[in-house]
Amino acid sequence: MHGNDGRGLNVAAMSKLPFENFIGHAAETPHSLNIDPIPSVGNHDRIFRRDCLEVCVGELHAFICHFKAPYPDPKTAWSIRKIESVAVRRLIERRFDNPSTALWLIVGDLNEPARAEYPDGRAIAPLLAGFSVDLLLRLPDAERWSYHQSDSDSYSRPDALLASPALANRWPESCPHILRAGLDLSAQRYHGVHFEGVGIHRPHASDHAAIVIDFPGL
Repeated sequence: MHGNDGRGLNVAAMSKLPFENFIGHAAETPHSLNIDPIPSVGNHDRIFRRDCLEVCVGELHAFICHFKAPYPDPKTAWSIRKIESVAVRRLIERRFDNPSTALWLIVGDLNEPARAEYPDGRAIAPLLAGFSVDLLLRLPDAERWSYHQSDSDSYSRPDALLASPALANRWPESCPHILRAGLDLSAQRYHGVHFEGVGIHRPHASDHAAIVIDFPGL
């Protein structure tokens, strides 16, 4: 579904099973979600830089996001990611009477920098402790990176799998697996096999690695 990125970049979902629900939230505003506006997002401005795509397959509700990148103005970008985070939480709270007992998963590039050095802490804090469980914390610290920026040779994990407490508790042994075979060869922290044709910088599948997790029987 078309989102708000003027370059035509959108979030998407694929499933071997039929979607039972498929809703785009690109049109949501602070007014529609009863959220306080900020200077860069007025009361009737669209909140999401792209969309929060809500899909339901079986018991699972996924909220697929791509938050504001931390440029060109990091402080403004932080405030936009913060209101996007509040909006995703509000959508989940609006969808479920008791979000902690429902089966939902926030998926996507939340664009949190490697070091969120801001006076008010992490922009995605509204989605974290007390609300969701960060499934990537089930990996050893050295294995949590999913993104490589070749020009600065930096590694981070802007990509997220934030599960409801019920989802995390039902599958306590489910651990994410990060597939880095499509990263460029300059990501030297990865020592595994690459896809055929991957170059030092390009071509590559993406500067983000794919993250996979299995919930048996879901």
